[in-house]
Amino acid sequence: MTEIVLPGDRICAAEELARSKKVILGPGLRRENEQVIACKPGRLHHKEPNTYWVDNHQQRYVPVKGEAVIGVVTAKAGDIYRVDIGAHDQASLSYLAFESATKKNRPDVNPGDILYGRLIVASRDLEPELVCVNSSGKKGKLGVLMDGFVMNCSLNLARLILRENCPLLRELTKEMPFEIAVGLNGRIWIKAKSQRETIALGNAILAAENASYEEMPKICENIGNILFS
Repeated sequence: MTEIVLPGDRICAAEELARSKKVILGPGLRRENEQVIACKPGRLHHKEPNTYWVDNHQQRYVPVKGEAVIGVVTAKAGDIYRVDIGAHDQASLSYLAFESATKKNRPDVNPGDILYGRLIVASRDLEPELVCVNSSGKKGKLGVLMDGFVMNCSLNLARLILRENCPLLRELTKEMPFEIAVGLNGRIWIKAKSQRETIALGNAILAAENASYEEMPKICENIGNILFS
């Protein structure tokens, strides 16, 4: 589905589906009574069986509960860390929101650190709240990101990279080993063996935003040729 929608447009296909089953509305859509309305301009997408969202090139991040984001610790106030996630308000992060954290076993987090966290509170009327554990209370891949390089990208590119059928990361791993964390707030943390490889990875990722899936392997191959020629 590649239909272009504007704010205020009704999404009739989603409305019809909602009559018989639960429909999941992603970014750019909202429900008003029985109607599904677009609240952002862009391309309407449908993922089987019941998920709809709108892709656009919005730069300002609007927090969404459950999304993974990359933030920068800006301050510590008592038992709370303040974290810049690129939204209208800074997020709060409790020192207890880490695996195995207690009053005696506090996490080693300082202003300037880069964090990969998950939003558990995201409301128009409340400040965002982060945790660095998954639903099972385990760290997983969340927490402080050591070393590496953080770059900003469009929200659209961040979502593109995380799609199951996007070949970009799979093709890049064929060229070189690296670590990556993608925040849905338009920030990407990457770490490779050298600074040169890290910069090359960043350039390849940014170049992929306007490329088709068929063009992505060629972009990754060109980066590898330049690095190892």
